[in-house]
Amino acid sequence: MNSTTVRNLLVRGMLAGLGAGVLALVIAYWLGEPNVDAAIDFEEAHASHAHGDEVELVSRSLQSTAGLATGVLVYGVAFGGIAALAYSFALGRVGRFGPRATALLLSGCALLAVYVVPFLKYPASPPAVGNPDTIGKRTSLYLLMMVLSVLLAIAATLLGKRLVPALGAWYATVVAVLGFAVAIGLAYEFLPVINDVPEHFPAALLWRFRLSALAMQATLWGAFGLIFGELAQRLLLPKPAAPTPGKPVAADR
Repeated sequence: MNSTTVRNLLVRGMLAGLGAGVLALVIAYWLGEPNVDAAIDFEEAHASHAHGDEVELVSRSLQSTAGLATGVLVYGVAFGGIAALAYSFALGRVGRFGPRATALLLSGCALLAVYVVPFLKYPASPPAVGNPDTIGKRTSLYLLMMVLSVLLAIAATLLGKRLVPALGAWYATVVAVLGFAVAIGLAYEFLPVINDVPEHFPAALLWRFRLSALAMQATLWGAFGLIFGELAQRLLLPKPAAPTPGKPVAADR
């Protein structure tokens, strides 16, 4: 794939990421923010008086509107560009899939490796959950789990491709998926467990918050796969130009 095509895919990936970010922003504001507000109310109700006297540097209304929009949209554009570069490398190397199918496949695998697998080990938590003294440790462990997941997903893909001549596409895929699952299970087992949920924190609220976080990511990656797939399809496999009305078409001889 030449550099011009890669650059065009990069631009389309960033645009698709922006569009997907808008949809994810709607989900985050509609589903996630009410749970964040409820978690903050719980935290304030159970906080000490000294903690309650702290000055709020950024208002909650600004955080839930401009702050949320900026974070989600910038993230959407950034991950869209990275995903487009990964797509440029993966196209034609992961099977006989067209541009749209490859985009959806890549988005689904990225959602699984980048978010779902780390999420199952270290799920997202609202503001009232988590000891401030362990935030560095929790962030490091989450990033470590994400990096392991991505590397293991790449390794499983390479393993599957190597096994295709000996086992066939179906069994090679099964072996690669099972290998990925076993390796992730071992990572889950050996990495430390983090449990900072306060004793009286409402379980239903925690569940709703985590479901809304998952829904936001699923919307982001799913929408990106659909939008970018369509843009890539039109770039890589353009439709033939329609004949100009009134202009005679030369007959085959």
